[in-house]
Parts: sequence; structure tokens; C-alpha cells
Amino acid sequence: MPYRPTERTEARKAATRERIVAAALDQLAEGGYASAGVQAVAARAGVATGTLYKHFPSKADLFAEVFRRASQREVDVLAGMSHDLPVAERLAAGAEAFARRALAEPARAWALLAEPVDPAVEAERLVFRRAYRDVFAAALAEGVESGELRPHDTETLAAALVGAIAEALVGPLSSHTKSDALVVTIVDICVNALPTTEARVAA
Repeated sequence: MPYRPTERTEARKAATRERIVAAALDQLAEGGYASAGVQAVAARAGVATGTLYKHFPSKADLFAEVFRRASQREVDVLAGMSHDLPVAERLAAGAEAFARRALAEPARAWALLAEPVDPAVEAERLVFRRAYRDVFAAALAEGVESGELRPHDTETLAAALVGAIAEALVGPLSSHTKSDALVVTIVDICVNALPTTEARVAA
């Protein structure tokens, strides 16, 4: 009769997997992708290296999952911005939240945005940027529908905003530089790029 894992065994495996992912997330936040070798993550999770490999065949597989988790947190923060706010204020708040969260955890943000990584992890980075773009584009489309913004190519503008935010952060993140002036500039760039209606500009 073939062996069938019990619910208890499956729960234990799932808990071990989650502990490994949590340890990798912590290692990423502490020292970036370069610091997060398999042995370091296994030690941090309190498991043998062989155990880690049972759950993730390679570092790239592990960190593809880690990037999915970490990226989704950031997207959820932006997506959770109050829809009661005018679109310009919501996007400004989203840009500010992104910048401040990145500068608060520079090693993690550097890894998510720009640190050299394996191709499988790079693919997740692109998914992250597209997801962020989609949240911005949805907000821009709402602005057009409500009359706050002029009709425009929302997807292209959203991609440009995400690119501008990320590029503005790369240098400060690599040098662990924190600056309120930087955050203000990023927000200003995003707000000034919006195709507001004449009535809104006059107001």
C-alpha cells in the first residue's frame, strides 16, 4: 500500500517551509540578496541545508517565492490606499508610502528594485513592477472617469511613474541614504506628471 502523508505530517512540512521563507525574508531585509546564501538562510530558519533543499531546489527557487511575498506586501499597501481620496492625493500618498518604506529598509528595497539577482528572481521583479503599474493605472483610469484627469494613456503613464520612483530610489538605497527632501521630490514628480483638467489646475 503506497505511503500517504498524514495531515499532521503535511502541516509540519508546511510550517517548515514557512519558517524557511520567513528566514529568507529576514535575511533579505538585513543584508540583501548577496548575503542570503542557502546555508545562511537554513541556519537562520533552524533547519539543515538538506531540509531547505527538500522544499526549494535552489536559491533561485527560494527567492522567487520570497520576492513574490515581499513584492505583494508592497503592492497591497498601495492598493489599500483609501478610494475616498482624490486620485492625485491617493497617488501622492502611494508614492510617499513606497519611498518611505523603501528608505526604512534599504537592503530589502535594494534587493527588490535593483540588486543583481538570478533570472528566476528577476522575472518576479518584473511581475512586481507590472503589478505596481497596474495599481497606478487603475487609479489613473478612475481619475479620468471622475473628471479629475484628462483622458490619456493610463498604462504608459503608470509605467513611467513606477520607473521614475524606482530610479530615483536606486542611488539612495545603494548608499543607505535617507532624505525627507528625496521623498518630497518623488511625490512632486508624480503629482506634476498627472494630466489634470483645466478646472483642477485653476482650483
